[in-house]
Order: sequence, then C-alpha cells, then structure tokens
Amino acid sequence: MDYARSIGITDFCDGASAGLDRNWNCSCINNYQLLVKRQLEAGLDPVREAERLIDECPEIVIISTEIGCGIVPMEKSERLWREAVGRVCCLLAEKSSRVIRLVCGIPTIIKESGD
Repeated sequence: MDYARSIGITDFCDGASAGLDRNWNCSCINNYQLLVKRQLEAGLDPVREAERLIDECPEIVIISTEIGCGIVPMEKSERLWREAVGRVCCLLAEKSSRVIRLVCGIPTIIKESGD
C-alpha cells in the first residue's frame, strides 16, 4: 500500500473485510486475493465477480499478492483458491490500462495502454 499511497491513492478497502456486494466506498481494494478467497467460501465465482467489478467500477485500483509461486498446497481448497486468484489476476491485467508489479518495493510497469 505504500506505493499506492505514493502515487496519490488515499481511500482503500481491504479484501479481508470488504463486502461481497461490491458496494465499496473506495478507489482501491487491497488484498484482493483475500476477497477471492471469501468469494469462493461464499459459493461465488471469482471470475464472474471480477468481470462485474470491471463493468461497475472500471477505474478501481486492485492490489493483490502473488500466491501462485512456491510449493503447491496439499489442501484442495487452497489449490482452488490459488488457481482462482491466478485466473482473476490474469483477467484484471488483460482488462487494465496499467499493470504494475511491485517486487521488493521496486515498481515495474508491465503494461501501459494509451488512452
């Protein structure tokens, strides 16, 4: 979130607690991977929810932690969550005008579309 603040984003909601109804009063969702987990637990389709988010809030900024690296979890629910986060992040990146990867506090623009 420090980087997001440094580029002027001031109002955040947290994926760990944001309502599943998408009635957020924020311009940025932090911990989107946790929102995906909660959607799965509620029986929602995270890809469909992301598509609706794109349609309803096209200017919203999404911050998600990469959870697809490393050892594959033994628990099926954790594997499904990991897969869903990957699919959602791919969709969000495809539809976004700008994608920034932040590693060790260093931002790298990996996609920038002109208006």
